[in-house]
Amino acid sequence: MARYCGGSLILFFVLVLVILSISPSQGFLGTEKKIKSQVFFSPKLVMNPGSVADSYLFDIDFPRGHIGLKAFDAEVVDEAGKPVPLHETYLHHWVVQPYYVRKGSKLPQPEMFRNPESNLDPISDIILVKNGGLCTSVGLRHFFGLGSETRQTSTYLPDPYAIEIGNPEETPDGYDEFKWLLNIHAIDTRGVEDKTGCIECLCHLYNVTIDDYKGGLYCCYDKSQCRVKSGFDNGEKTRSLYFKYTVRWVDWDSSVLPAKVYILDVTDSWKRSEGSIDSQEHICHLEYEVKPCKTNGDECIDVKKKSLMMPFNGYIVYATAHQHAGGIGGALYRENGEGICTSMPKYGNGDEPGNEAGYIVGMSSCYPADPVKVSYGETLKLEFNYSNEVGHTGVMGLFYIFVAQQLPEPNNSLPKLFEVPARSLSFLAILAVTVVVAFVVLIAAVIYRRQNQEDGYQSLST
Repeated sequence: MARYCGGSLILFFVLVLVILSISPSQGFLGTEKKIKSQVFFSPKLVMNPGSVADSYLFDIDFPRGHIGLKAFDAEVVDEAGKPVPLHETYLHHWVVQPYYVRKGSKLPQPEMFRNPESNLDPISDIILVKNGGLCTSVGLRHFFGLGSETRQTSTYLPDPYAIEIGNPEETPDGYDEFKWLLNIHAIDTRGVEDKTGCIECLCHLYNVTIDDYKGGLYCCYDKSQCRVKSGFDNGEKTRSLYFKYTVRWVDWDSSVLPAKVYILDVTDSWKRSEGSIDSQEHICHLEYEVKPCKTNGDECIDVKKKSLMMPFNGYIVYATAHQHAGGIGGALYRENGEGICTSMPKYGNGDEPGNEAGYIVGMSSCYPADPVKVSYGETLKLEFNYSNEVGHTGVMGLFYIFVAQQLPEPNNSLPKLFEVPARSLSFLAILAVTVVVAFVVLIAAVIYRRQNQEDGYQSLST
């Protein structure tokens, strides 16, 4: 019997080792062990109290080759690499977008982009690479982009998905270089008369007059100046800042599934009409005004909604919203009211970078446990809420969604128990070891007892 138990124990060990050595299905481990990461810095931004930088920076440092983007995280730092708080330099927004350059082109790239927001002619020296939609004509063509919430908003695209970049088969004929463009909009609020007014770009604080336009992007353009307090010395307070960004990516291979970026805007003027969804025009205004309410209390909430038809089949695997100060949350849901994602702002309550009181320092991100299937032509609804106890100008209501065209195929060679995220494997390993130890103790006790009986020990009653 001892030999039989010993053989069973060996067999059990073998089975446990086999189970633990089998890799989970491709769709669950995916790329986690292959992720690369690198930190980059933009060219310097020279800032003075009240000054504005809305710069387009060309050919920024970026990973090259056929890759899959997993995340893009960023912040503003000073010359020593120290994070700069929002109450000194407000990060209104930043966006990154790739583009192709024509072979043999020798024009300085800033000259190519005399009007970066225009539709570029297909025979020009550059071709901008746009995201999946919906508003790709002006302002919302980028792949990643956030604002003051940058430090505490997750942009990570879960396994096994990534945004495919640099596929040589997609390179247009006659173009050979694949580069990246960064637009960063920062406002230096040191010593200004009205910090809230400056970051909301109130026109009168910038000495700009536009008919029936109180404030927004058109008043805080590049090199404009917000009003500084009388006697505040500007001369000795010039400083150089940098946009520090961390890119995470994987080399592209068959284990990676592509996802596309779509940006939904609550100011989209799209209306349902006859004809193809793809041909219907989306005019997105990017920003809007929240007027102050006429009452006081909890009822002072501005609600803005928009219904949009989706021009794709796919699965939403990530979503997050973008709001400005005063925002109290954004939601994305189906036409029948079924919720897809609610993204809530996090406000700071201190002075340190990432926790600045009164500023939105993060937006919650949604990672559906089961990717949300969306069908071509399906209507999704946006809703954005702002507190309007006081008015706000130049606010935004954007939803970023990452959409996979396919889901990973389940690996039927494994029991359902082991088709789990990689982070759960350590728990399974501990559980397996615990079971092994318990089994060993039990078998040892049985063997010991039987050996004693076989060595001649008899019951006292015989």
